Amino acid sequence: MANYGPARPRAVARWLYVMAALVVTMVLVGGITRLTESGLSITEWKPVTGALPPLSDAAWQAEFDTYRQIPEYIEVNGPAGMALADYKFIYFWEWFHRLLGRIIGLAFVVPLVWFWARRAIPVGYKHRLLALLALGGLQGVFGWLMVQSGTGAEAQALGRTDVSHYWLSIHLMTAFFTLGGLVWTALDLGNFAQGQPRASLRGFPIAVLAVLGLQLLYGAWMAGLNAGVVAGGGWLDSWPLMQGSFFPEGADWSQGLWHAISADVFLVHFIHRWWAFALVAALVMMGRRLRASAQRPVSIVLHTVFGIQILLGIATVWSHVFIWIAVLHQLFGALLVMATVWGAHCLGYRDRMPGSALR
Repeated sequence: MANYGPARPRAVARWLYVMAALVVTMVLVGGITRLTESGLSITEWKPVTGALPPLSDAAWQAEFDTYRQIPEYIEVNGPAGMALADYKFIYFWEWFHRLLGRIIGLAFVVPLVWFWARRAIPVGYKHRLLALLALGGLQGVFGWLMVQSGTGAEAQALGRTDVSHYWLSIHLMTAFFTLGGLVWTALDLGNFAQGQPRASLRGFPIAVLAVLGLQLLYGAWMAGLNAGVVAGGGWLDSWPLMQGSFFPEGADWSQGLWHAISADVFLVHFIHRWWAFALVAALVMMGRRLRASAQRPVSIVLHTVFGIQILLGIATVWSHVFIWIAVLHQLFGALLVMATVWGAHCLGYRDRMPGSALR
């Protein structure tokens, strides 16, 4: 008979923090993949054999020949003179992105099975971990559907040279939602280890997370539409102005309101840049509540992250989407998710403490 030990909430929490760090790395690599236009370089999904890159000149040529059949190559990279060496560069980032996804899957499944078998998962947390596992699986499915939107039959028929920005946003938002779930669950396990109640999620923290979610959604649409470059040139003419005016000229309303606010590059950019300050206001209010709850360090982290994020967003526009500034902007988006979830958890924990009106 195996000698099973008691529940180990701290060990499970540490594992989830490692998983959160891996997801942040995945978001970072995904940003590089997007910004280098590498996402369509691998046109097939091979869960096992695809873990290895081409290992011979013939294999590389076969991959390149497949890529040359999709609209991105026919309409964009082919006329630009893409050679095999150029293809190998974009192939690397997409391959590395998928490899990291496989690593994350193994890093979640193997410890989960071990903790489960050792009965180390505290009561009430198994369903959460299974939900996080399901989110990871969905993330892979959404990623493949995103690629298919740029390489499949519909893309071929429409001559689409890029992925659907809607599928890109679903793919990225699932990653952010998973990241938030990992951090929240790890924090709850930390409370459990100290004999403290779980945090609740209601009211004001939900509102802040909703404001953040909308901003992240528009950031994903910005990336998918390459809308970061439409602000124009010059410093003041591109931020705070757009092409020299506050409201961008050229916005297309002809296809209806939904298309305008979700697919028009000018309006998507405009909404993303100014909704950011609605988010700043919400996060400042969260910071004030955290300080009032004796959580000043959390407030400092929150203010630091969103302050850097705002500066990186402006720098991205001013630099005409210089790749490494834009990558840092996406990285800090992930860090902002973690910081906001931490703040929301602290406020939710306070509401569950003895004497709270919400307890």
